Amino acid sequence: MRKIRAIGVKELRQIVRDRARLVILIFVPALLLLLYGYALNFDIRDIRLAVKDQDRSTESRELISAFVNSGYFQLIAVVERDEAIVRLIDRNEVRAALVIPPRFGRDASTGRRTTVQVIINGDNANTATTVMAYALTLVSSMSARYEVQARLGSPAGPALVLEPRVWYNPELRSALFLVPGLIAYILMITAVVSTALSIVREKEMGTMEQVRMSPIGPLAYVVGKSVPYFVISLLSCIGIVLLAMALFGLPMRGSWAMLVLAISLFLVGTLALGLLISTLAETQQVAFQIALLMSYLPTLMLSGFIFPITSMPPFLQVVTYVVPARYFLVALRAIVLKGVGIEVFWPDLLALVVFAALTLSLASLRLKREWA
Repeated sequence: MRKIRAIGVKELRQIVRDRARLVILIFVPALLLLLYGYALNFDIRDIRLAVKDQDRSTESRELISAFVNSGYFQLIAVVERDEAIVRLIDRNEVRAALVIPPRFGRDASTGRRTTVQVIINGDNANTATTVMAYALTLVSSMSARYEVQARLGSPAGPALVLEPRVWYNPELRSALFLVPGLIAYILMITAVVSTALSIVREKEMGTMEQVRMSPIGPLAYVVGKSVPYFVISLLSCIGIVLLAMALFGLPMRGSWAMLVLAISLFLVGTLALGLLISTLAETQQVAFQIALLMSYLPTLMLSGFIFPITSMPPFLQVVTYVVPARYFLVALRAIVLKGVGIEVFWPDLLALVVFAALTLSLASLRLKREWA
């Protein structure tokens, strides 16, 4: 019993002295509980909706109100032309568009069959499936109401028929939704972890003192450390994209040059993040744990990879703005699935540039401080 007690006291002292391990043991479980508790939410709310009302009748306004008042849809824009719908969906300003045909009110009130079209952005198959289910439920409810109100002798069958149109992923294949997210997920983890261990390894081997005595500056040292990982990661990512095209039928509707640019900007930021972690940690074990914590969880939970950002609580939505994978996923899906130009997703590329510049600067400043 005395030996067990002595070992327990010794281990407790070591844990208390190792502040990084203490933080991981105490705060990480609480952080995981908060993130999983709030972010794991498959209910989709505030779906951004555009409406093209070609009837402008009382019945058409009632249908629009049914969508908005359901709590699932949020009316963003009322458009007059199909080109406006294309622009709004390409820019991710809306997830769905409701198109009401002419004579809708007259046909619905008299019990005649009429078709309502819902255009859905299918780049996220899970979200698109849920949006379609919500729209079908609402239209069916309104159809039953019109059937009751219709005069006797009206034709049998539903008064309203929903005609869904899913863009960019008509079959709602999960692979087209998951593969871009997996690319970002794999890149984030491998890039951050690989560089996070580099400088720490120099510290543990005792070669950092030799580097400090050399004439090379901190920024040049950080960049030189990053270049080999950048080339290897870029080639690996291109190989992943080609493999996904061969095995999962991933399309390439955009420009390869834009794809390489987006991947490069994302890699520079993630590699610099790993180097920043490496300057903060003193051992490879701590560096590995911090790297996983800062890459695995945010990319999986807070990037829009699996769970829609709009369905998260407001404070978590704010946190997602510092997750680089959020911007990379928007650019990647816009290039691969939609085939749009840089004028659509340039704000996301700009965010990646800012993130890369910030992390590189912080890593250099931190290393310069250690060398001083």
